[in-house]
Amino acid sequence: MSRVLILGSDTQIARNIGDALNTASIPNEYASGRADALRRLRMRSFGVVITCAESSVEEDLALLEEMRHIRPGVKCIVLARDSTPDDVIAALRARVFACFTPPFDERAIASLAGDTASDNHWEHDIQVLSARPGWVSVRVSCRLITAERLLIFAKELTNHLPSDVQTDMMHALREILLNAMEHGAAFNPEQVVEVTAVRTARTLVFHVRDPGAGFRQESLTHSAIANPSRDPTAHIRQREEEGMRPGGYGLLVANGTVDELIYSEIGNEVLLIKYVDTPST
Repeated sequence: MSRVLILGSDTQIARNIGDALNTASIPNEYASGRADALRRLRMRSFGVVITCAESSVEEDLALLEEMRHIRPGVKCIVLARDSTPDDVIAALRARVFACFTPPFDERAIASLAGDTASDNHWEHDIQVLSARPGWVSVRVSCRLITAERLLIFAKELTNHLPSDVQTDMMHALREILLNAMEHGAAFNPEQVVEVTAVRTARTLVFHVRDPGAGFRQESLTHSAIANPSRDPTAHIRQREEEGMRPGGYGLLVANGTVDELIYSEIGNEVLLIKYVDTPST
């Protein structure tokens, strides 16, 4: 099993992550700093390196470049004291595995590291098509872990928004992204979904395009959004009859958390629009 290397052995956050990894029986060890991390990487390989939470994104990207001279395929989860949209874009371009800023959820970070320590097919899962503050477009492979990674980056990219706006949009994006990967591509990692985030002076917009043939509104009998008012659980029976997994609430959740949800004519492209009172940055 691949090991996890955690920087910042003297920080409580690092210790909490290590404890969570130990609970999950994921082998890990600590590095006291940059030089120690590089020394340990020369001695043995690690599936994931988690940076020190007291560093900056810029410092971590410089360290990642050094680490890749030693271990070209190393995965890096960046923990940083703060981030800007430019920092998040730089992390995406540098193929950082994930990026977190406070408040940290140590268990979630440990879970991500443990789940992906042995993943050798991640490096090209997120491809940056165009990126500048206010407009970021990516192409992502249709894997569940890739969806989770993209949502982490999207959360960091929107950290300057009011918390309620950010929460609503992340819920909606998660549901639409997973629908696109599941129904548009059957979670085939050879297929891709394109996602664009646009921040205007008054709105936050996500555009999601999947490779599927789309759908018609009348065909959504397996989804809760199509339930007649007199029968709010009709889609559950439909899914059971078709042998589908429990669920079907994605469109309903997304529709209830954004101001506008707009589909293309054939249904394989979606716009999620949220009106924002604060000026863009």
